[in-house]
Formats: sequence, C-alpha cells, structure tokens
Amino acid sequence: MTANNTVSHISPVMPTYGRFPVTLEKGKGSYVWDDKGTKYLDFTSGIATCNLGHVPDAIKEKLEEQLQNLWHCSNLYNIPNQEKLAGLLAANSCGDQVFFCNSGAEANEAAIKLARRYANKVKGSGLSTVVTFKQSFHGRTLATLTATGQEKIQNGFAPLMPGFSYLPYNDMEALNVLVELKPAAVLLELVQGEGGVIPAFPEWVQKLDQICKENGILLMVDEIQTGIGRTGTLFAYQQYNIEPDVISVAKGLGSGFPIGAIIAKEEAAKGFEPGSHGSTFGGNPLATAAGLATVTHILENNILTNANEMAEYLDQQLENLSAKYTFIKELRGTGLLKGLVVDNDASAIVKKAIEQNLLILTAGPNVIRILPPLTVTKDEIDEFIIKLEKAFQSLEKGE
Repeated sequence: MTANNTVSHISPVMPTYGRFPVTLEKGKGSYVWDDKGTKYLDFTSGIATCNLGHVPDAIKEKLEEQLQNLWHCSNLYNIPNQEKLAGLLAANSCGDQVFFCNSGAEANEAAIKLARRYANKVKGSGLSTVVTFKQSFHGRTLATLTATGQEKIQNGFAPLMPGFSYLPYNDMEALNVLVELKPAAVLLELVQGEGGVIPAFPEWVQKLDQICKENGILLMVDEIQTGIGRTGTLFAYQQYNIEPDVISVAKGLGSGFPIGAIIAKEEAAKGFEPGSHGSTFGGNPLATAAGLATVTHILENNILTNANEMAEYLDQQLENLSAKYTFIKELRGTGLLKGLVVDNDASAIVKKAIEQNLLILTAGPNVIRILPPLTVTKDEIDEFIIKLEKAFQSLEKGE
C-alpha cells in the first residue's frame, strides 16, 4: 500500500535490471528450476560466478559447517579462513598479499585506490591517472564506471571521476602514447567479457607489460570474469607470460557467495597500511569459507583439466554449428568464456533460447555469451547445442 492507502502496482525493487520473465528457485550442477518446476540448462553460471555449478556439495558442506560457528566478526580480529585463502591465492599466483572485499567493483575500486596511494605515499610521484581501454568493463561504482571504457555505462553519471584515460584495445600503435599520459597504473581485462568476449593479443599484452616495467607503471589485471579457472588456468594472465602487479578477482571466487579480492605483489601492496582502506564485510568467516572451499576444490579435483577438455569439445560443436548458419560470423573467447558473433540481434536469440529451456547471455548487441560451469559434461554440451539450434530455427521461422 502507498502512503494514501491506494494500491501501488510499482515494484518495490528499483528497476536497475532488465529481467527475463523467469523466476528461479532451485539449482544443482548445470541446471536450474523456476517457480513452476521448469528445468533449464544454465550456460550463464550466474555470469561466470557459479564456476563449480549450482550448489556444489563440497562448498555447501564447508558453508554449513561455518554457519554453525561464526558468521561475522569484522576485520578488527584475525580470521583464520581469510589467512588460509589469502595464502592459497598467493601461492597459486604471482602475488604476495591479498585484500578481501565483497564484489568485483569493490575489488577494482581497491586496485585503483592502491595504485594512487602507492604512487603518492611510496613512490612520491604524485601521479594519479589510471589508463584503461575502450570497450572495457570494470564495475558500476562511480570510479569503476569511469574506468569502464563504454559511454553507455557512464551515461547520466556526469561529472565522472577525474584521473582516467582510455586507449584502444589490442592496438599496438596506441601503446606508444602510454608513457605520455603519465599514468600511475594500467587496468586491463585479458578478455573483454561484457565488451564482446574479445581476448587480448599476446604480443600486445607483452609490449604493454614491457612498457609498464620500464617506466614504473603498475600493471593491474582485472580478472573478475576470467579468474578462478574460467579461461582454463586459475588466472588468465598465466597464459600471457606476464606477472601483473595487482590482480582483481571476484565472481567465481565464492561459488556464488559474495566475495572479491585483490592480489598484489609485495612492492605494490606497500601502498596500503592500517587505516588506508577497509571493508566491514570483506573477507568475513562465511565469505572466506566459500572462497577457500572453492579454490581448494578447483585445485585438488582436476577441475581445470575438465574445463580445458570441455572447452575444446565446445569449440568443435560451435564450429560445426557455425558451418550450418550463415548469420554466425565468428567464434571467439578463451576456455569456457565463449562469444558467438552473429549478424542479427543477439538478445532475440537469448529470448528464443529461454523458450527452449536454455539460459545464455549477450555481450553487446551482436554477441552471444556462453558461460557453462567448469564442471560441464559432454552430454550437457550436446544438449546445449540441440537447444541453441532449436532457438535459431525458431527465430528463422519467425515464431
């Protein structure tokens, strides 16, 4: 009821999402069920978040155990799960120290703050600019949407935060002006997910890395979507023969439980000290129980092996499908982060897929984004191809 006792038909939830007409109530593995009991094959993984599928037993067990003990205590006290997860992330990356937060946007906020404070307090350079790339996506906070190289994300939020510059992605010539911008840091996605599932060229990344090292510029890699096994290695940077100074992670880190982090080399981590940054909920006992269980399970159960084998199989099946439909123009992506470029409206295909009980995403107006869990099977990929082709056929018939 509204204040004047008349019935309101306005949803109490702010309309920040363009929701599909599906209400999900249950999930297990690669499948979800709606409120009517309809079963869907989920090749979104909660936007690259449920990397072990829905409600994985190993993570559920650890969360239930933690629920019996302690949910929250704040970062004023030592948190054993936090120490263990930080150690595991550092041991399996090029980083040394970890800061925990609650989301990908918060992780990138922390990276931006660390870069500026490192430049000011450690190096004393006074530099503050962070260089990012066009078509990137780094988050929805005021700083991270400014870092994002897409006008549609920034629309309506002027004045934007100062201190950001943008260069073309995968452009070797554009890197020649990088030093002239006098940046404190560069923030980079190695696969632009929301921007179209566009992998970075290895030679371009290596040139960027060389310029950053030669000029004392922090190289920060946004692994919010690519990290925790999504591209076939624990982190995507491990496929590029580089060692970033800062890595931001979130999404797949907690199997759907809200958690984010930055992993920094010891030198870069000097930018933070007690009181310089913080988070009430970041890295609390529940969140880090989920994160610790997730990363441990991935590392100890051949999940990356399966992800790579299934990525190769998925590529083969998508190539076969591409040969049958002329509107498919390109298959791109890395690991189990795939983009199918089409010459028509990708959102129309996504809607037709829902009618076939298949969940997929877009990545811009003409790219279908495909994100199965790392635990996906060949049978599930075969089912996906059948459902996707039925969606194509339904769209062609104008149904």
